[in-house]
Amino acid sequence: MQRLVSPAFFDSMAAELPADLLSRDPGDLEEYGRDWTRLLPPAPSAIALPRTTTEVAQIVKLCAEHSVAIVPSGGRTGLAGGALAAHGELVMSLSRMRAMDPVDALGGTVRVQAGAVTEAVHEHARPYGLTWPIDFAAKGSSTIGGNISTNAGGVKVIRWGLTRQWVMGLQVVVANGDVLELNGALEKNNTGLDLRQLFIGSEGTLGIITAATLKLAPIPTKLDVMLFAVDDLAAVIRLFRETRSSKLTISAYEMFTDACLARVVAHRKIRSPLSTPSTHYVLVELENVPADALELWVSSLFERGLVRDGVLAQHGGEARDLWTVRESISEALSATGFPYKNDVSLPISALETFGIELQQVFARRYPGWEICLFGHIGDGNFHVNVMKPDDLTTSAFLERTGEANRDLFDLVRSHGGSISAEHGVGLLKKEWIGWSRSPEELSLMRAVKRALDPQYLFNPGKIMDP
Repeated sequence: MQRLVSPAFFDSMAAELPADLLSRDPGDLEEYGRDWTRLLPPAPSAIALPRTTTEVAQIVKLCAEHSVAIVPSGGRTGLAGGALAAHGELVMSLSRMRAMDPVDALGGTVRVQAGAVTEAVHEHARPYGLTWPIDFAAKGSSTIGGNISTNAGGVKVIRWGLTRQWVMGLQVVVANGDVLELNGALEKNNTGLDLRQLFIGSEGTLGIITAATLKLAPIPTKLDVMLFAVDDLAAVIRLFRETRSSKLTISAYEMFTDACLARVVAHRKIRSPLSTPSTHYVLVELENVPADALELWVSSLFERGLVRDGVLAQHGGEARDLWTVRESISEALSATGFPYKNDVSLPISALETFGIELQQVFARRYPGWEICLFGHIGDGNFHVNVMKPDDLTTSAFLERTGEANRDLFDLVRSHGGSISAEHGVGLLKKEWIGWSRSPEELSLMRAVKRALDPQYLFNPGKIMDP
């Protein structure tokens, strides 16, 4: 339902805030009103572009007075419609709030505004031998506020964990315009509820994160990257079991299928890094392994038939090339076809069975549909990309993906998994949240929403309805 914004709201904005803070330009409405899903047309009423937390708080107060809904906006790299403004909401873009304080090298922290780009934070900490160890393909455009709001994962979760484990403190504007300072730079603070965790992963439905104090980690002194070809998904799991049991420090363990590789090769016009064709490929990154130990371990994999082919990066450029293959998959799928994307998580022990059953279900119910499967095996996260068949119109394909969602999520639920591993629920997965959360959990979540946002103004329609 379209929300009508009164002229009085815009008059108040003009009277109380800088003239360049608000945009109603059609190009800005189109750009800031959507995220990477591109499945629904954006229709915000305006875009607010504050520079400070004080301005954010002023805008929130005016929105509360005039009952104007707010959609917080970061880098808009999400894939669940969480940043979509389709019903006349005000988009609160934090793209101008990119300031980063000096790194506290002794404490291993840095405070940044929510609009700071993830990769810029990495570079800001690098001269101190430190990094914020949250890393993914969209790091060049995603923002810290968005990362925190969705509890972003990425390719290094197996080593470093999720975003919530690397957030020391938060600055948050809540629905009445109050500004909360939560935990600061404290490692220990045992004084009741940790309110940070309410806002981390809540997708902007409870408040607007305007700044964060991030925990930093030392940059590894040596990383080795290798790509292996293996026979099937069972071999992917066997290799993972072998790698983990070796006591080597795994920084990343990524899998993709031949369908993914073929589209990357076609899109980027490159040759496959491996000469032996296979159905499944594994990218492994190991941390601080002595050269002789690494050579012995890799040799043993071939001797025992655990891998069919492989390449070990000999320098940083080759390592980046191997990572580029993995990180180009999403871009290549979109450039060479029309993918319908889902990210799900399973207990690691269920990945093999789930993968086999997924192929069986689609072969039976949706013959001819190509599945491009890739993911973060070390943390149980599969990205299931279904490519639109050439003989189906886009509308017919999207209609059938509704059926496919039920089949996929039924399968996920049967294995005790989650319908969303790292992109959140947003708008697109809202109807399926009951496949991962119990009625009792949802009731408590609604109670928290009512307590913090009684007018239901923050990102309405996302995650779940009232």
